[in-house]
Amino acid sequence: MKTSVLLAAFLLLPASIATPGAALPNAALPYSAAIPNSTAFQNSAAGFGPTAAASQQGSTTTAAQAGAAPSWQWPLAPRPPVLRPFDPPPKPWLSGHRGVDLEFTAGTQVLSPAAGTVSFAGVVVDRPVITIDHGGGLRSSFEPVESTLAVGATVARGEVIGTVLPGHCPAAQCLHWGVREGEDYVNPLQFVLDLRPSILLPLSGGP
Repeated sequence: MKTSVLLAAFLLLPASIATPGAALPNAALPYSAAIPNSTAFQNSAAGFGPTAAASQQGSTTTAAQAGAAPSWQWPLAPRPPVLRPFDPPPKPWLSGHRGVDLEFTAGTQVLSPAAGTVSFAGVVVDRPVITIDHGGGLRSSFEPVESTLAVGATVARGEVIGTVLPGHCPAAQCLHWGVREGEDYVNPLQFVLDLRPSILLPLSGGP
């Protein structure tokens, strides 16, 4: 009888006075550290942990920064009409338009949109091309452009780098301007125009 009474009393004891060894080993750890299958653990194992995330946040491309705050000038003056926009292919090996075509009149001079160094000046296939290395992995290429500049020549922003020749656009006179960031073609207009989407702000007053 006494044994039954003692057993019942033990079962009714509150959880707060349970034996010290009953606490979970990870009770003092944060949730993500206590459970190996948590999102934080999975991201870390896949290379997207805190270190990888910080690295990605700091890897904003120069092109994106320039697109947010355009600092280049148009390579033709006055500002030319854009006859054909940037239209890259979905795959690198497919056809597309990896630059923009700008309208010009005969004898128009080409200006360097930003300071840089001539990295190429010569004929590609059947047309003269000049490429300016602006640093930071950014390079501008123009065709067809006749230039007397040699590879290694430094140019300032707005400096004349050559004269546009006819022959690129079949139905009009146009200058093809391409920009590469590393080996990827990017939209040249992001360096001279603010292409960020418009954001509608709420009115401060009432209706």
